Amino acid sequence: MRDAVIVDAVRTPIGKGKPGGALSGIHPTDLSAHVLRALAERTGLDPALIDDVIWGCVSQVGEQSTALGRYAALAAGWPEHVPGLSIDRQCGSSQQAVHFAAAGVIAGQYDVAVAGSVESMSRIPTFSAMGDGQWGELYGSAVNERYDNFRFDQGVGAEMIAAEWGLSRKELDQHALDSHEKAARAIDDGRFTGQIAPVTVTDAEGDPRVFDTDEGVRRGGTLESMAKLRPVFTEDGVVTAANASQISDGSAAMLITTSEIAARNGWTPLARIHTAVVTGTDPVTMLKGPVPATEKALQRAGLTIDDIGAFEINEAFACVSLGWQRQTGADSARLNPNGGAIAIGHPLGGSGARLMTTLVHHMKDNGIRYGLQSMCEGGGMANATILELL
Repeated sequence: MRDAVIVDAVRTPIGKGKPGGALSGIHPTDLSAHVLRALAERTGLDPALIDDVIWGCVSQVGEQSTALGRYAALAAGWPEHVPGLSIDRQCGSSQQAVHFAAAGVIAGQYDVAVAGSVESMSRIPTFSAMGDGQWGELYGSAVNERYDNFRFDQGVGAEMIAAEWGLSRKELDQHALDSHEKAARAIDDGRFTGQIAPVTVTDAEGDPRVFDTDEGVRRGGTLESMAKLRPVFTEDGVVTAANASQISDGSAAMLITTSEIAARNGWTPLARIHTAVVTGTDPVTMLKGPVPATEKALQRAGLTIDDIGAFEINEAFACVSLGWQRQTGADSARLNPNGGAIAIGHPLGGSGARLMTTLVHHMKDNGIRYGLQSMCEGGGMANATILELL
């Protein structure tokens, strides 16, 4: 019986997704090619063996359009026979890319696949794919009628689930502050060094420099300073810029094959893709999806929440990961142990592969048998993945 294993996983450091951000001067295809080359170099992979490059990206317009995965492989200098594609499951795009790669490997359609992602929010701003369309025109009349012409605004959805779960502004701010503190400790301890492929960038003076550390992590924050920020989405709300994820640039890639093929090529896999699921939830609040996705994954795997040694739940908003922890009863010490998207950043479709890269290296470094990852997604969906250390 064929299985699916992750041989290695690598990512760029995450840059601020704005003009002047460390990665803002790099075309998304070139940023993708950087992690593809790094993955091949780290594993001794002959790119000619690759059956497909499955690449997640949300804003597939402009520089991120036209089968980005294919052009990333070409930009990496890989053989022309190596194909590639882009997929969009909103913020879960690259986690879904891993699921598709694993399914292809297990089915025998692939022997060796690369799954990963890119999102350059500094170059392709959020909602660029909307063009000149209005919110009410995006989904068609039937969807608008079904949901009473709701705007499907994630920020408003975040406020709704914060209210539903009874999460206070102070609790959300503390969760965000914890994220920055954990990420800062991870950087200081060198926990990210083995998973990051440094990028040579150009600084403001036009000189080259090596960018090797996540750019968005803030040190020395306090609840008092965070309390001064005004709510973003509703006048009396609890969601602010401080307890929501950052706009970011980044890319990540994973090499996926079977245990047998890995052994044949002299590769020692990091983890097995034990269970992979996706589910839907209501598209109005939309951000609660990780709760039923986690339940579905655990049930299918025959595991309990206490069997999982580390969780990566994407911090799109503090209320998502904190609410998930409250609802599932997961050990808070195992949740985003190296910080989350509030501190490290959230390059949309690039986040799933970034989270999984961080998770699998954390499992390896700490001898953790099972890890679980989930993230909320636009439209009211969520992927969940359980990895097993090898």
